[in-house]
Amino acid sequence: MIRFENVSVTYGDAPAPALDGVDLTVPEGELTVLVGPSGVGKSTLLNAVSGLVPHFTGGTLRGRVTVDGRDTRTHKPRELADLVGTVGQDPLAHFVTDTVEDELAYGMESLGLAPEVMRRRVEETLDLLGMAELRDRPIATLSGGQQQRVAIGSVLTPHPKVLVLDEPTSALDPAAAEEVLAVLQRLVHDLGTTVLMAEHRLERVVQYADRVVLLPGPGEAPVVGEPAEIMAISPVHPPVVGLGRLAGWDPLPLSVRDARRKAGGLRERLAGASPAPAPAPSPALDEPGPAAARKAFGRVLGRRTGSDQPAAAAAVAEVSALSVRRGRIEALRRVDLAVSPGETIALMGRNGAGKSTLLNTLVGMVEPSSGSVLVGGRAPARTDPRELIRQVGLVPQEPRDLLYADTVAVECAAADADAGAESGACRALVSELLPGVADETHPRDLSEGQRLALALAIVLTGRPPLLLLDEPTRGLDYAAKARLVSVLKALAADGHAIVLATHDVELAAELAHRVVILADGEIVADGPTPEVVVSSPAFAPQVAKILAPQKWLTVSQVREAL
Repeated sequence: MIRFENVSVTYGDAPAPALDGVDLTVPEGELTVLVGPSGVGKSTLLNAVSGLVPHFTGGTLRGRVTVDGRDTRTHKPRELADLVGTVGQDPLAHFVTDTVEDELAYGMESLGLAPEVMRRRVEETLDLLGMAELRDRPIATLSGGQQQRVAIGSVLTPHPKVLVLDEPTSALDPAAAEEVLAVLQRLVHDLGTTVLMAEHRLERVVQYADRVVLLPGPGEAPVVGEPAEIMAISPVHPPVVGLGRLAGWDPLPLSVRDARRKAGGLRERLAGASPAPAPAPSPALDEPGPAAARKAFGRVLGRRTGSDQPAAAAAVAEVSALSVRRGRIEALRRVDLAVSPGETIALMGRNGAGKSTLLNTLVGMVEPSSGSVLVGGRAPARTDPRELIRQVGLVPQEPRDLLYADTVAVECAAADADAGAESGACRALVSELLPGVADETHPRDLSEGQRLALALAIVLTGRPPLLLLDEPTRGLDYAAKARLVSVLKALAADGHAIVLATHDVELAAELAHRVVILADGEIVADGPTPEVVVSSPAFAPQVAKILAPQKWLTVSQVREAL
């Protein structure tokens, strides 16, 4: 169905091609997962299937890409629209209408389908993806995960033969991700749809794959094989595979169910041991540990570290009986929350549960309908922004929302000026987080993970005691996530309080001291991470599910105990 013949892609004046000499065939009616570290060309390969490369992105494509016999060099994306449905990493860039129902119908309308067919397919898709209650909602009022479901639904309604998906579950809560993957499986098995997807959260998708394509490095030839074969050699792999490698299981399990069947002996070896209270990032990723990161950030921020911190301090943020209403929607209901210095809290819950709204009230972007919010003793919504950035900083779901300048150097200079910091303070942070990124680099030319690091450096320039992050691991591979974990642990050790809204249960297990679960705007659970997540089918990490009832959360904890 999809065929690459000696394909190379080079962008502009880049010194090396993004893809080089790719030969690849994706058979009809299979779900193929594309894996590899960040920056190896996964998005370029996907965009070559839809014709976006080179017709939209520019650059030079050599070789031949065909989809169901159509050559993408001679067929522009609009001439492939009846055949290929595409969802990129940024759902907002996908939308052309204002409401959910209109967006689901738009693709079919463009293809000239009959009104009765359009109506039936819209209803089917709303039911399939659990979006019936969102039918009339303006897209701009939806959460990031709800918008991602709408984007996926809008490419399902025209019934394309090929689906090309870039990080399709990155903004989805665990239950919603399972729903989307179940729909994709049904399309593959029942209708013979061909699905090609890139996904960093392999713990969600690898067990559903018919085949895996590994791009080992930039310009390197892809390695294709059965999922278990590729996971045995892949530099990026989910925790279930990491645990299987550690325990020496053969064949490697790809699902929690398969791993539990093999885990009896491992549970016996771990009996009597207990997890370390603050697990470190996995050394298998060859990333610097928290101590090294803490020293680096102590130098750059010029703040006290480790034992130099005062023993006790007042709460950084206090939320009391907070309610927020947006039109007919009650986004938050009587929420109580206190955040202490050095504490890391993971906010979890379904898409639309109120996580981003809570972060936005803490940074003053949303005013309470009732109740109170205090950050550093001030009400954020009534505090001068120039004062507020010294108390709290938010890295939003889309880091590009913070990036306006044409170069990294100009972004950093503006951050120094806004924060009243010494000249070069932001650039020093960027150098710690992003070694090797030149001053003249345009932010749009950075990868998702690099943009996140730049936005984080900009926020940290103001040295806020409270740091807020909204879905910080979207677009990050496991190595980049490990770097982020090291940085955030160093900041917490330096006394910064961190609150992150995330659907990434593995991140919460690795990083959070405390987990707060929201549902329909209310807090339904609040406690130490092991207590909250181990008992939750939806929010437990893979290791916890495999080794339950023992309270292990991460592969690194198990490695240390063995």
